[in-house]
Amino acid sequence: MIAALRSLTVTAAVFAALRLAEAQGLPPTWEGILERARGQDVYWNAWAGDEPTNAFIAWVGRRVKETAGVNLVHVKLSLTAEAVSRVVAEKAAGRHEGGSIDLIWINGENFLAMKEQGLLFGPFTHRLPHFGLVDTAGKPSTVIDFTVPTEGYESPWRMARIVYVYDAARLPRPPRSIPAMLDWARANPGRITHPRIRNFLGSTFLKQALYELIDDPGRLVRPVGEEEFLARSAPLWRWYEELKPLLWRRGEQFPESGPAMRALLADGEIDIMISFNPNEATAGIARGILPPTVRTFVLERGTIGNTSFVAIPYNARHKEGALVVADFLLTPESQARAMHPEGMGNPTVLDLDRLAPEDRRRFAALPRGVATLSPEELGRALPEPHPSWMNRIVAEWERRYSR
Repeated sequence: MIAALRSLTVTAAVFAALRLAEAQGLPPTWEGILERARGQDVYWNAWAGDEPTNAFIAWVGRRVKETAGVNLVHVKLSLTAEAVSRVVAEKAAGRHEGGSIDLIWINGENFLAMKEQGLLFGPFTHRLPHFGLVDTAGKPSTVIDFTVPTEGYESPWRMARIVYVYDAARLPRPPRSIPAMLDWARANPGRITHPRIRNFLGSTFLKQALYELIDDPGRLVRPVGEEEFLARSAPLWRWYEELKPLLWRRGEQFPESGPAMRALLADGEIDIMISFNPNEATAGIARGILPPTVRTFVLERGTIGNTSFVAIPYNARHKEGALVVADFLLTPESQARAMHPEGMGNPTVLDLDRLAPEDRRRFAALPRGVATLSPEELGRALPEPHPSWMNRIVAEWERRYSR
């Protein structure tokens, strides 16, 4: 009887999946998706501000061309919001099919905006053969994006974690808390900065500070209104008011991006930079763009961690090709390449215990550079605040400091 019930449940699930595929206009099998994807041009709109990431996307393009006949085109963005605005404009113009974007590198407030406006295709992750390897239990940010459940509308492809990179030759004992960072800046004016506020690292610099300065950090994972935001963020702005004139160039100018900030560290203009990549220092040493004395530290109370995703717009022209790329990003081959410290160096989204022995060996063979912290040293990952917090941080900073 139990076996018969289980059989009926499986059969119902299969029929439900087939009905969903038919409603979405997809072939019912992965083999059918592969067949239709062959020869498709997939326009992947992705941030292009980092050379190792661009090189990785180019490698993905070569591999999906070799393995599936898909032509991947990297549409290089400075801000993900550019792609979101394009889809919004196409929907307003009635272009509900044949859209110009097939795949977007997305997370956070951009995902929430597209999800709320019905701009995403899906759910689709259940169609990806390699999604079953994702560590959704041990790495919950692979299915919860800035507190928003993904519900199959985006697929993870790399993990990120806030770390601070410093030059140990000039700074033997870096500050390990947000208050200590201000104390250090008082004694060392001009030796720290952050990217401009609309760059994700610029806003994250303040989000990370807010985690230590707010009276109730647990409040950050829930939406916030304007009145409550102003009251609860007051300690952040008091801290930043003191810090800002102590920043590089007295806080009157800011580097455009993470790579621009990294160049300041390499040139000896600053001593500390913020990064979302635990392997930033090791990769920089390997590429000769950071001195061999750089090292990595995290804050004692933990640092923010999140996941990068890809999503498919509702009106994408080549959904099958986009699915093939999303699935390839989850293969052990791709994930191990992404994790190599001399490349992107981002931690994997996969559960290594689910991999075949030969694939586990790919990861076991990866080196860990002298400037990369072990998982134990990285410590506790803090969840990303709800997107409403970041949106208000950016708006409030611009209200106070934009000219």
